[in-house]
Amino acid sequence: MSFIEYRQMNAFEKLEALRQKAKLGGGEKRIVSQHAKGKLTARERVEILLDENSFEEIGMFVEHRCTDFDMQSDKYLGDGVVTGHGTIDRRLVYVFSQDFTVFGGSLSETHAEKICKIMDLAIQNGAPIIGLNDSGGARIQEGVSSLGGYADIFWRNTKASGVIPQISAIMGPCAGGAVYSPAITDFIFMVEKTSYMFVTGPNVVKTVTHEDITSEELGGADTHSSISGVTHFKAPNEVECLQMIRKLVSYLPQNCEDTAYSHSYSIGSETREKLDTLIPASPNQPYDMHEVIEGIIDENSFFEVHKDWAENIICGFSRIGGRSVGVVANQPSSMAGVLDINSSRKAARFVRFCDAFNIPLLTLVDVPGFLPGKDQEWQGIITNGAKLLFAFSEATVPKITVITRKAYGGAYDVMNSKHIGADVNLAWPTAEIAVMGAKGAAEIIFKNEINASNDKEATWREKELGYMDTFANPYKAAARGFIDEVIFPRETRLKVIKAFKMLENKVSNLPKKKHDNIPL
Repeated sequence: MSFIEYRQMNAFEKLEALRQKAKLGGGEKRIVSQHAKGKLTARERVEILLDENSFEEIGMFVEHRCTDFDMQSDKYLGDGVVTGHGTIDRRLVYVFSQDFTVFGGSLSETHAEKICKIMDLAIQNGAPIIGLNDSGGARIQEGVSSLGGYADIFWRNTKASGVIPQISAIMGPCAGGAVYSPAITDFIFMVEKTSYMFVTGPNVVKTVTHEDITSEELGGADTHSSISGVTHFKAPNEVECLQMIRKLVSYLPQNCEDTAYSHSYSIGSETREKLDTLIPASPNQPYDMHEVIEGIIDENSFFEVHKDWAENIICGFSRIGGRSVGVVANQPSSMAGVLDINSSRKAARFVRFCDAFNIPLLTLVDVPGFLPGKDQEWQGIITNGAKLLFAFSEATVPKITVITRKAYGGAYDVMNSKHIGADVNLAWPTAEIAVMGAKGAAEIIFKNEINASNDKEATWREKELGYMDTFANPYKAAARGFIDEVIFPRETRLKVIKAFKMLENKVSNLPKKKHDNIPL
């Protein structure tokens, strides 16, 4: 459109022309290039994420203010980020979506101001903030102004933490300082083959360490979902990623003073007979804790977090009796369900999120202890294991624990035991609650008798069975009140539903303090 044609328009026509120009972002050629990479545009992502026709844009006509390097002659409406609010399942959310077709989605001073404005509105009005990241990083033409913009966003991320849910989706590059905003948020999504995150890219890595590595290997979705644990969810494509975000939001409250929306629910067959046959006869034989979870929760309601990282513990959202619940469960089919550094960190972060946003916790326990070894000790299993202990101890939401089989040593204490504030503690008859396994315990307690015996193996076995009879069951703990009830596995779902209903109005009075000091 020529300048003369624009001047001849009336005010309404000019507005419509400007709107259409803004919606084109960096122009048709760059949109085609974006699609050729298997990526959607910023606006297409917003349309898929939000309810139809619910998006209200803020800041469509913002332009950058930079005049260095002849930047004043190169401006685009919106300055590389689409911001506004809309709804997911008719519930208010705020969103920003970076536009890679405009200066590679790079962050300028005004770009950052638009994001900050949306974050401020989200905090003030108590609604989730969702960031769709697709950016080459700081806009180098703006220097420190761009860096200051990042810091402004980080500060707001920190202030919003625990106040409103914060969700980040990495839909393209996210490198350098840009990675720290998603890292502060509650959940990160990544897309296979088209998104990556790293503090320093492959070229810098090669210069400094002489390692040849691709962007995908260094910081792709597979790397961060299974090795580093940086990302919580991995999606095969952008559409599925956005649908997964919608699903996550369905389990969450709007803010820290709200409770998650309860879905309509009618009592069905609450007895799950299959649970009675899940625990193997041998205490050393694994089974899949997912089957226990499915036997307790509402049908098809489990949404797993960090599915591919630290697989020896399971974390995820579900519904029980229509209500959102966070589930933490040891996984006997992976490393026998032991607690190690990564599983402790994974579960601690999840527990703290649930507690911050009033989501009750269900803990399923089958844990033989903490993973022994030099590497674990040298890398800080003590401090990292304490994170999970601290998280369960400080949580004030309704907390229910079910011990299905092993609960040994300090791991028994850490996995939401009665002693650290669990409200209801249940155990299956197959539960074994002891300081350690019977074989090791017998070797220590009866060492002299075993050594003095003519048949050491038989004596050891006899003492082992005696220890099992005494401690490899839930009844000693029940006698002390550490277990509230020993139940048939098939009764678990109904017991849990009733217990959470009983705990709906739980109130906890905490000591006055500025904030806690979790062992980071």
